[in-house]
Amino acid sequence: MYICVQKKQSMVDISEIAERLNSQSRGVSIDKNKLHEALETLINHVLFPICTNENTGEKALYKFYSTLLDNLSVMMDTKEAKSIADSFIEKLPWIREQLYEEAGVFNRNDPAAGSTEEVILTYPGFFALTVYRLSHELHILKAPIIPRLFSEYAHSKVGIDINPGAKIGNSFYIDHGTGIVIGETTIIGDNVTIYQGVTLGALFVTKDLSNKKRHPSIEDNVVIYAGATILGGTTVIGHDSVIGGNAWLTHSVPAYSLVQQNSEVRIRNILEKKDPIEFYI
Repeated sequence: MYICVQKKQSMVDISEIAERLNSQSRGVSIDKNKLHEALETLINHVLFPICTNENTGEKALYKFYSTLLDNLSVMMDTKEAKSIADSFIEKLPWIREQLYEEAGVFNRNDPAAGSTEEVILTYPGFFALTVYRLSHELHILKAPIIPRLFSEYAHSKVGIDINPGAKIGNSFYIDHGTGIVIGETTIIGDNVTIYQGVTLGALFVTKDLSNKKRHPSIEDNVVIYAGATILGGTTVIGHDSVIGGNAWLTHSVPAYSLVQQNSEVRIRNILEKKDPIEFYI
């Protein structure tokens, strides 16, 4: 049996609409897809060559550099673009050393981790941290748009949203990670652990706060459990504190604090029709 599919004719002039859209186009011409591809190449072939069997490090690095420079050049003076690209490439050995140390932190902290290589290849939290370290360096160098483009790429892949403007110390550990949000002016110290669903956000979101500290500060050796929300630019979580799951904080807590969200539990025995037993955990 043969099926004939008739091509439908458009009721509008596609060519005319395309011409009108092109004439109305504005903004810079950034090749988003090429930048995403270059980022993956940098991670898989340069920073962590265990991700490939090919010895293509130098070629991959040059490809990333060329793509970065080309896209920076459409947004700024060529000399300034080259200065940013060169400075970023020079930072890569230091960034990779830091990331390998942090992969070891993931491996030591997670009993489910079999090796550092497993962390690098499979952990979404480590991928998000890797992209953050790269995009943060570009942010420091004042590269326009591309730092956010990288961070949102990681966000779309693993569901972890870390603004490249955030300042995160050494040995940062993300357990699971899905749903984590870390705002632009967040400051995080060393040896901090964050579980899935944590929000480090702002109390208010208005454009006039663009140049103000809107997000909290987390000092060294803090653990923040799943679902906790910490808001506000003046909110400081003191060092060596533990923030329990689902806690909601809009004020500072001193060092060595333990913050818990109490939950009410009511147990009903429907068959015996007894009154509910209430207690707190």
